[in-house]
Amino acid sequence: MNCIRERAMELFKQGYNCSQSVFGAFCDECDMDFETALKLSSSFGGGMGRLREVCGAVSGMFMVAGMKYGYTDPMDYASKAEHYKRIQELAEQFKEKNGSIVCRELLGLSTQKESYIPEERTAEYYKKRPCAEIIGDAAEIIYEFIKLNKTNEV
Repeated sequence: MNCIRERAMELFKQGYNCSQSVFGAFCDECDMDFETALKLSSSFGGGMGRLREVCGAVSGMFMVAGMKYGYTDPMDYASKAEHYKRIQELAEQFKEKNGSIVCRELLGLSTQKESYIPEERTAEYYKKRPCAEIIGDAAEIIYEFIKLNKTNEV
């Protein structure tokens, strides 16, 4: 297990949400202080504020990709297309490992709306959820992507 995977999983076990855990583990790589990384990624936990939509770990992975390889010129369609291609490749890798990028599907939940109130983090909470491993997978996927694409950074 690589150390960035372990770091992301440890952040989750400390109580940070899934998106914060992935993005926070890469804050140094993204030239961002830890507190700013946590604030920026805080809304994406629980599949976008517990809406159970796109997995927060996936959102965190995409945020890292944006910081490393994102575009800034809205008229540079080639850069935009290249970036979206990267994001879709990352999503596909995550789907291959986990079956989906949708939080409710990963957790086996119904489509019923959930409360916005987060669950208390207990041993039972961690035992019933695959989130720590999913977070580790997202961190590992983007870590390997960065290793392979060092020359393409912005």
